[in-house]
Amino acid sequence: MRATALALGLFFVPLVSDAIDAITNASLVPAGIGTLNFVSPAQGQPAELTKSQSDALNKYNNTVSEFRSILGQRRAQIIAHQQLPNLPGQALYLARNAMMSAYKDLTDALASKIGRPNKFGIPPAYFDVGNEPLIDEYTALFKIMQAPPANAQNSDTPFDDVVRLGTDIARAKGLDAANADAAGRISLGLFFAETNGNQNIGNARSNTYKGSLQTGVPEDRNGVKKWAAIKRSIAAFDPALIVRDDKEEARLGNLDPRFNHWIAVRNGLMNAHAELFPRIPAIVKALPKPIDQMKLFELIQIIPSPTRSALNSGDLANYRISDPTIMGYLRNNSMFTYGQVDRARTSATFREVLDAMWLFNEKFERALSTFKEIKARQKG
Repeated sequence: MRATALALGLFFVPLVSDAIDAITNASLVPAGIGTLNFVSPAQGQPAELTKSQSDALNKYNNTVSEFRSILGQRRAQIIAHQQLPNLPGQALYLARNAMMSAYKDLTDALASKIGRPNKFGIPPAYFDVGNEPLIDEYTALFKIMQAPPANAQNSDTPFDDVVRLGTDIARAKGLDAANADAAGRISLGLFFAETNGNQNIGNARSNTYKGSLQTGVPEDRNGVKKWAAIKRSIAAFDPALIVRDDKEEARLGNLDPRFNHWIAVRNGLMNAHAELFPRIPAIVKALPKPIDQMKLFELIQIIPSPTRSALNSGDLANYRISDPTIMGYLRNNSMFTYGQVDRARTSATFREVLDAMWLFNEKFERALSTFKEIKARQKG
């Protein structure tokens, strides 16, 4: 079972150059960002706060300062070309979570302080729009820290590859054209969820998971075995795909297969997701929204056994998770993570879990848009 959170810490901002030298003149994060003091616009005097409200405000301001500090520290290390600590993204991730948790506690104490919508689509009760620059910097640092290795084998068509592999695997599993298309769409959603749509990346929070679908070595090897069993079936209806596959295998050499985009996606899909592709017709019926379907398959990546149990229950939406370990895995992947109220939850239905995956929404929306563009090109 996968217990680590996703590689990018589940944020999603425009692409930033991988080259460290390109940012040596970048300014560090401004000191004033994100601090709240709640001065009354009408009176020009600080609003009267209860002790619990004041404590929540002070805690939030402290977490903003701590987050800003670790961002500045990591940026300075990169500029100086210093060796980064093991798992250099973990401290940033925890500081970000602490800031968001403290803000949720603050807005629970002072609901009137829930602010404007933010560009990330995070519910405003969990995130102060004034901190957008901090998250921009957070994402920029992650992109540098988990850039692909120099010898990674990229694809010129990374999105098309994911869709094509997912679709053909589904066809080999017996799905009709419409449901195979759904498998391709879901596969692309997984790619965006795991890597923000960036191929062959490392992982700044884990030494185990790498590549375009963020798999470990055992998962990758399991995918190889399962691909060997299905390859002949695919050759019967799409020999061109097998020609491409053979070329990628020859290209691989001694490289870790997780750093060849095609092979990493192929093995990642075969490892855990392909066996559930035959259930896509029932999943689509139970969850008609494409983004909910993507979320369900992402949960196969995070909590595989409970997700299968929910699918087998006959009542997917109302299947309840109450195991503390499983709830911990969900929290480690940004569900029920932020604030005392959310963290106090001891159980959740699958519908509640899907709704709590709001940090994935923007990624899945981009995946859906990209999928539509691919299908339009194919028709054109």
